[in-house]
Amino acid sequence: MAPNAEPDKDFPWWLVILAITGLWLLYEILSDEVYSSALRVLSKGLWVTLAVAVVAYLGACGMGLGLAVMGLSRYVVLRQAARLYIEVMRGVPIIVLLLYVAFVLVPAVIAGMNWVAGLLGAETGIMRTRDVPLLWRAVFALMLAYSAFLAEIFRAGLQAVDKGQIEAAMALGLNGWQRFRHVRFPQAFRLILPPLGNDFIAMVKDSSLVAVLGISDVAQLAKVTAAGNFRYFETYNVAAFLYLVMTIGLSLILRRFETRMRSRGRDGS
Repeated sequence: MAPNAEPDKDFPWWLVILAITGLWLLYEILSDEVYSSALRVLSKGLWVTLAVAVVAYLGACGMGLGLAVMGLSRYVVLRQAARLYIEVMRGVPIIVLLLYVAFVLVPAVIAGMNWVAGLLGAETGIMRTRDVPLLWRAVFALMLAYSAFLAEIFRAGLQAVDKGQIEAAMALGLNGWQRFRHVRFPQAFRLILPPLGNDFIAMVKDSSLVAVLGISDVAQLAKVTAAGNFRYFETYNVAAFLYLVMTIGLSLILRRFETRMRSRGRDGS
């Protein structure tokens, strides 16, 4: 590796190559009826894909932050409970977790709720399994899976904050919540922003796994369309094009945001 290499200042030839490939695909989509038909169908799943990714990621961030705080708690029970959850969720493939939540966990929870309702005198069950849409089961499963990975990111960021900063906040009379809100978390957030962004992009890609539950996202619509017209090459080209537009677009936006955050940090210091 060159000692003075500065990858951030390289001309983005990779982006040029992708842009040329994207323009060729766009031309094919606009000029070829098979491509155009596939795009019209698959684009209907874009909102489902993005909605699943955004909602699941926000929920996973909240759960992950809570797990990170538990993992750094003074109480051994909380630390061990957080570690148990993280290790289990990280060890189960996401597609297995999707199927387990959808067809095992949710029915079991509903059966338990109905059993408790029966003990309290309810004549009929308060809820049926089919009352919980598969879409929400998929979102919940992705939340569970990604919360474990995000917990480790939050934990690393919180531990990376200089202890001197925390001691200074204590000397100023800030309580635990104030130290976390005004000192520890803002500094940790700057450190963990790149991996948080990477995990969101990974969530967009992994949201395609909800197709195993028959949810009409881009991947599911591509599978159904290709099975109907037998034009696998064109259909999956369009699907790949849509995912690349989403992931590379998000990557460029996040990179720009990280650059701004770094420049603000230098100006502040």
